[in-house]
Amino acid sequence: MSTTASFELMIFDWDGTLMDSVPRIVSSMQAAARDVEWGELAPEAVENIVGLGLPEAVEILCPGISAAHSARLRERYAHYFVHADPTPMTFFGGAEARLERLHCRGVSRLAVATGKTRRGLDRVFTETDSARWFHASRTADETRSKPDPLMLAELLDELDVPASRAVMVGDTEYDMAMARALGMPRVGVSYGVHKSERLAAFAPLHIAHDIDGLFDWLEASAVKTAPATAAT
Repeated sequence: MSTTASFELMIFDWDGTLMDSVPRIVSSMQAAARDVEWGELAPEAVENIVGLGLPEAVEILCPGISAAHSARLRERYAHYFVHADPTPMTFFGGAEARLERLHCRGVSRLAVATGKTRRGLDRVFTETDSARWFHASRTADETRSKPDPLMLAELLDELDVPASRAVMVGDTEYDMAMARALGMPRVGVSYGVHKSERLAAFAPLHIAHDIDGLFDWLEASAVKTAPATAAT
């Protein structure tokens, strides 16, 4: 599916959309659950909550868990994800070059809307030197978790862009749902955690099956803007 629309703002999910981090999320969450003696979490169950804020994800994965055990599980997850899990975590192949190309062309502004914490997003920004590509970002711990649309509404307000002139790009139905709630156009990617059928239920303008297909579509839908310095 294609569109003749052009967008002033392109908002990206992070995990499973730009960065191939889902395997580390899964293994870190499984290790954390074992540490707090919750039991073994199925990989598919963990994959399904990628994109949500961590407290909301734990509530779904571990129904009935006490507040104390939830806090401990989240602490152990952070330990594994940041320090102890050796699972590789990199941008999907070609994503860095295509983001750089969008940035250098002075096209539509770019932003991030993620289930990560601010600390986690800033860490990966620093490690990958990627903050310079984005004009704004929102994380789940400084607003409401997906699928609530508040993080998108805040980005639109900060950058003074109407919902109709922005597009949300993500790999989960949570991304699609929060964009739809604002009447914002949306693009799904099928190489993340939710399959095309789940994304299609939210009537995206396009579903991309790889990085090049995604950025080819985005470049064709970008509008020229005055050059600006990206900031987070």
